[in-house]
Amino acid sequence: MKLKFLVLTLFTVLMGFAQEKATINGTVTDNEMDGAGLAFASVNIKNTTVSTTTDENGAYTFKVDAGTYTLVFDFLGYETKEVEVTVAAGETKTIDQPMGASSVELNQVVIESTVSREKESALLAQQKNAVEMKQAIGAQELSRKGIGDVATAVAKTSGISKQEGSNNVYVRGLGDRYNSTSMNGLPIPSNDPEKKNIFLDIFTTDIVDVISIDKVYNTKLFGDFAGGNVDIISKEYRGDGMLEVSVGAKGNTNALNKSGEFFLQDGPGKFGFTNNSYPSNALTGFNFSNSLNPTKESPYAGSFGFKAGESYNIGEQGKLSLFATASYSNSYDFREGINQNVSAQGAEIKSFNQERFQYNTNTTGMFNAAYRINDNNKISYNLLFVNSSDQFRDTFSGFIRDIAEDDNGLMQRGTYVKNSLMINQLIGSHKIDSLTTVDWGASYNTVKGDMPDRTQNTLKNVDGVWNIAQITTTDNHRYYQKLTEDELAARIAITRKLGVDENGEARGNISAGYNGRFKQRDFEAIQFNFRLTGSAMTTPVDPNNLDAFFNQNNYSSGLFSIEAFAGMTPQTYSGDQDIHAGFVNADYRLTDKLTASVGLRYERITQTVNWRTQLEPVPSSNTFNRNEFLPNLILKYELNDKQNLRFAASKTYTLPQFKERSPFVYEDVTEIKFGNPYLYPSTDYNVDLKWEFFPENDELFSATVFGKLIEDPINEVNLASSTNDISWVNISDQGTVYGIEIEARKNLFSLDTEFTNKLSFGFNASYMQTQQDLDAEKVRTETQGRLNTNFTNTESSFTGASDFLLNADLSYTRNWNADSGITATVMYSHYSDRLYALGIEQKGNLVDKGMGALDFVVKSRLGRHFGVDLVTRNLLNPEFQRIQQNASGYVPAVTFKRGTYVGIGVTYKL
Repeated sequence: MKLKFLVLTLFTVLMGFAQEKATINGTVTDNEMDGAGLAFASVNIKNTTVSTTTDENGAYTFKVDAGTYTLVFDFLGYETKEVEVTVAAGETKTIDQPMGASSVELNQVVIESTVSREKESALLAQQKNAVEMKQAIGAQELSRKGIGDVATAVAKTSGISKQEGSNNVYVRGLGDRYNSTSMNGLPIPSNDPEKKNIFLDIFTTDIVDVISIDKVYNTKLFGDFAGGNVDIISKEYRGDGMLEVSVGAKGNTNALNKSGEFFLQDGPGKFGFTNNSYPSNALTGFNFSNSLNPTKESPYAGSFGFKAGESYNIGEQGKLSLFATASYSNSYDFREGINQNVSAQGAEIKSFNQERFQYNTNTTGMFNAAYRINDNNKISYNLLFVNSSDQFRDTFSGFIRDIAEDDNGLMQRGTYVKNSLMINQLIGSHKIDSLTTVDWGASYNTVKGDMPDRTQNTLKNVDGVWNIAQITTTDNHRYYQKLTEDELAARIAITRKLGVDENGEARGNISAGYNGRFKQRDFEAIQFNFRLTGSAMTTPVDPNNLDAFFNQNNYSSGLFSIEAFAGMTPQTYSGDQDIHAGFVNADYRLTDKLTASVGLRYERITQTVNWRTQLEPVPSSNTFNRNEFLPNLILKYELNDKQNLRFAASKTYTLPQFKERSPFVYEDVTEIKFGNPYLYPSTDYNVDLKWEFFPENDELFSATVFGKLIEDPINEVNLASSTNDISWVNISDQGTVYGIEIEARKNLFSLDTEFTNKLSFGFNASYMQTQQDLDAEKVRTETQGRLNTNFTNTESSFTGASDFLLNADLSYTRNWNADSGITATVMYSHYSDRLYALGIEQKGNLVDKGMGALDFVVKSRLGRHFGVDLVTRNLLNPEFQRIQQNASGYVPAVTFKRGTYVGIGVTYKL
């Protein structure tokens, strides 16, 4: 009996070894991306239900019984590959599979021959498979729509709009303070002392692979989030070598109509790098270098640029990829219309016809080096430099209370703003073993923002003769401001797979990590005011030859003197902000259809502002500390293989900015702004519910319902004052945002030909409602009575929020062969009325009336080397209107037309 038992036991053990599982693993790589790992590719065993998808690095693994199998590799827009493999018990066999773009019919959809993960269908595949809720715009869509900058790109997505005449982007009705910007997952600072986010229009799309937009919070993001985060994924070269040169010409119809009489201020150079400083002896003589007389320009604009890339194999597995791009562009604009400020009864305070001559430049350079050490390790370095300049010459003609009440006033202001940004990033990704990966990144960024020699002069016409006018010394001045901000940021995350089954497929993963962000800002400004004597205000002058009056001889003769706050000591403020964050997040497939992502983030925030200004000449400071615990939940339910239902909920916060907490005075033509040291953060609660349907590989239908509760919302408000003062306050105990977004992408037809011949349609629309209480007593109490505001209404919508947003595009693509083809796209966007500023002292709200824009773009490839593009913007040229509501209806506050923009570009690719 014992012998039989021993034999049976031995037989069972041997059978166990005989049935030991085999392992099939490998990496799916992308021929279109220079052999990079292809994420989210499908790998299955033919004629079975066994399947998996590749991870973010393109890796996959199976556990199978010994035998012969056929592996099927598939990815939307790529040729399907089948590979036969035989494995023995206990054996591990590695099958690496490169995949390339398909040029044949695939699932009844014709696929173009130049496909990459920048392709719209590939981004939709990632959106479908990912647990996180986000939108992405790739290089293909940017090219098809002829979009030249990131701001325009972002404004084409659902629920997002760009404010006319500014660089503000609104996400779901929430403006600059509620949004954030990053590059390759690392934060980037602002280039404007009044803004939290950098101007997105300074980023040309030449540097962009993908623009990713998070409108749902996850623990990888910093908690200062309520509207959305825009992440710019920079280009990384993948290929065997390229050189591309492009040149272009463009014009604005308004500016071209002023040819021969287009005037700008003296001083700034044409390439946008001028940086004048004020003279050290400005108070003892008229020693300013720039002339006050305008200079005539020819309003013809253009652009040029190049791209270059190369890859080098290093050893058996290593590869070094290098990419560089540099570009320069300029533009001329002109507008004219009404610009006025009226009382609650409609009486004029300042009422002008405004003319604006504008000249802009953008210089961008980027270098990227990516070193793939082997399949498990990769590091990359990104260097980005952007220099932008904006030059305005404004003339305001008309009514000025107490100065020129017979519509005989004239104010001239020349403004030049130069901003430069330097971004340095080092990023790494390492696969420690089959279950564990480590991702890290660090950045050092520097922003320099300068407004050198802003000039303003006030005049009035008496009996046909112009004289210098003055009520206060600030009516005629020269102003200089300078900002420098340095920021360090770091991140590290360790991710480990969870619930790995016998086939090597994980049911989820858990991540833990650290984020840090440390920034320091220094700001200074000085204004030199010209105090006129009585005889000076009756001296005849020529508005176009003010150098004849403001000069050293008249200064020495005593016609005017020069004054500044605290002598030659500028006004200053500085800010320090440190954020330390730790987080943990788990993604897990609870069932075959339901996946959950749950996370918790802790942040320790310290913000200190120091100042010495004309409002508070004694050096002062203010500090707050916050401990924030930020949970979030995302649920994804797969209704079937083409439909998902998603739910998300989170808690976040909103910080005040340095400028908003510093009592520094900034004087504009019709308003004065200063900060509020009593300002404190808001708390935000967010919820989203989304349905999405992917009928084909490049088609989408989706609908999202969202809501937000914001405690202690921060608003920019007018104060009870005689000078139209503006500050920032926590305006009430709470505000709410809720709405619905819908999106559709559909092929109207796709003909069965060897090359692409299709008509496609895109559409997104948003309807939302925002509401906040207006509590003047809360403002007075929390600012210890220093700030008073008497709101006309007791509640309002959020400033900048439109109830309705719409974007639509229709594209026709026809390729005659692999190297030639054409894409024509017509696009229309619209926003409804939106609140610009809250009314006070019985004065009604300022409201921007709704308007639309129609664009048309043609992109053509004329063989392997040449391409020609035609871009036309704002074809309908509607009038922008900002109205001042009052008891009898409204009066126009600002009106103008932008003109139509036409550009043509030629590209040569080696």
